[in-house]
Amino acid sequence: MESSLYIDIGGTNIRAEIESGDKLVSDSLKSQDIDLIDFIEKYLKSYPNISHIAISFAGQINNGYIISSPNIEISHHNIKSYFEDRYNLKLYIDNDLNCAIRAEADYFNSQYISAIYVGTGLGSAIIDGGKIVKGISNQSFELGHIPYRETPFICGCGKSNCIELSASGLAIERWMRYRGISGEVNLENEEIDRLFKEALLRAVATLITLSNSEILVLGGGVIEKNPHIVDWIRDNIEREVMPSIFKDIKIVSSKLKNGAMEGSRFLGR
Repeated sequence: MESSLYIDIGGTNIRAEIESGDKLVSDSLKSQDIDLIDFIEKYLKSYPNISHIAISFAGQINNGYIISSPNIEISHHNIKSYFEDRYNLKLYIDNDLNCAIRAEADYFNSQYISAIYVGTGLGSAIIDGGKIVKGISNQSFELGHIPYRETPFICGCGKSNCIELSASGLAIERWMRYRGISGEVNLENEEIDRLFKEALLRAVATLITLSNSEILVLGGGVIEKNPHIVDWIRDNIEREVMPSIFKDIKIVSSKLKNGAMEGSRFLGR
C-alpha cells in the first residue's frame, strides 16, 4: 500500500505525519535538531512505499526550490529535484502560509480570504477569486518583511526594520532579552505587549487594505497562546482602515489545529 508523507517545517518545530490507509503516524522535532534531507530520508528508509511528499515550509519557495529560509538552516535548496531524481515519488513544497490559506479557505468556504499567522515569524497569504496570489516567483505578500521600525536586531532576511522584528514569537523573545526581562517568553510586560500589538495592528491593517478580503484569519502559535489579541485587533482596527474596505471584512481566529500542516494535504491536487 502506498503511503504519503506530510511535513510542516516551522522556525521552531518540524512536524511530520505518515498516512498509509487508515494508519497515521506522527512525529515532531526541533527545527534546529536535524537537517531536512536527513529527516525525510529517515522516513523513506522506514517507509519505502512513500509515493507522495507534501511540505509546508516557513520560507520562500518557487517551483520546488527553496529561495530563502530566514529562520531555518537548509543544506540543499532544490529539494523537489533532489528527491524526485533519487526516489520513485512526487514531492510538493510551498510556503507555509500558502498552505495554511488553502486549508482556511476550505474551512470557511471562502474565495476571498487572507491570513496572518504569528509564530516564530510573521507570515501572510491571500486567496482572491479562489486563487492564491503568488507573484512572479511565488513571493507575494511576504508581510513579515515589510519596513516598519528600525530595531536593534537583524532579521533572517538581513534587514533590521522588518515588521516581524516587532510582531512575532522571536521578536517577543528578543525584546525581552534586550530589555533585561527574564522568564518565560510571553506578553506580560506592558511595554513589550504594546510594541507587539501596535506592530501586529499595522500588519493587519496593511493586509486588509491590500487584499479587500471578506475574511481575515489570525492564527499561529502566538495567537493560540494569546487569544485575547484577536479581540484587541477587532476593537482597534477600524481607525486604521478605509471605511469602504472595513465594512466588508470579518476578522476571525483560526479554528484549525495546524493550518499549515492541514494545507499541505492540498498540494498536488
